[in-house]
Formats: sequence, C-alpha cells, structure tokens
Amino acid sequence: MTGLSGSGNDRASRPDDDLLSLASTIAEAVEGLAHLWSVAAQGASLQLSPHQLRALRILEAEPGLNLTGLAVGMDIGLPTASRLCDRLEAAGLLERVLHPHKRREVQLHLTGQGRQVLGEVAARRSQALARVLAAMESAEREALRRGLQGFRAAQDDGPRGDGGAGP
Repeated sequence: MTGLSGSGNDRASRPDDDLLSLASTIAEAVEGLAHLWSVAAQGASLQLSPHQLRALRILEAEPGLNLTGLAVGMDIGLPTASRLCDRLEAAGLLERVLHPHKRREVQLHLTGQGRQVLGEVAARRSQALARVLAAMESAEREALRRGLQGFRAAQDDGPRGDGGAGP
C-alpha cells in the first residue's frame, strides 16, 4: 500500500503500520465497550460510580480485605480509599468488621445489598453486550471469540519479541 501524497516517493506501508491501525481499531472498540458498560451500570437500581463499582468488585473477589489492600488494589491513597468505604458503608453496600485475630485491623465485607447490586449490574451489562453480539453475524462472533482468546493468551505470555520468554 502506498500513500496518497502525489509524489513519486511513496513508501509501502510497514507491518508496524498495520499493527498500529489494528491497535487504534481495538482502542475504539474498547471505548465503545466502556461506554456500553457504564450506561448499563447506570440503569441499575442503585447508581454507583465506576470507582465505587470497582471497589465492590475487588471486595467481592477478596472478602475480608483490609483498607490498605483495597487502596493498593485500586492504586489509590489510603485517605481516598477510606472516604470511598465511608460512602459505600453509608449506602449499605459494605461493612467494616474487626479482624478476629488482629485487634487493630478492620476487614471489609460486602453486605447482601452490595452483592445484590453487583449481581444486578453484571446482569445488565451482560444483557447489553448480548444485544450487541446478536446484531453481529455468527461468523463475526466466532472470529471475535477466537481473536479474544488469542489476545488473552498473548497477554498472559508477555511480549513475544524475546521469543515468548516474558518480561
């Protein structure tokens, strides 16, 4: 492929150009998915910010995590994590419980309502995504499945420029 500059010195495109073009297309798709995710979550009975939802998801995956662990998991400071937990606790989504063996440590647990809200958000997001997938051709869905599987495998393996040895 050559450029359209009109000069006789047009260069053929490089393989990196194709990768950058594909990366740009994927970035646009990710932005679209993020928007779909956000809109679906905002339709839930209790509207939470993406930051709040992320905190709940982390605590769902690691019940009993302490405030420091949550802050590290979210890459935020302790004061910010503490205020976030204050808001989630006030909404009835999170409870702080004293650690049974460490008197100075507080564990963070989702409440039943917190688990219910996460379930509702997950269901709404799956439904929104299923509507988009239904608009695709069957072959496109299968190609997307294979492509995402390959992407995840490559991501798990690390960079391939070093023979697949990883970082």
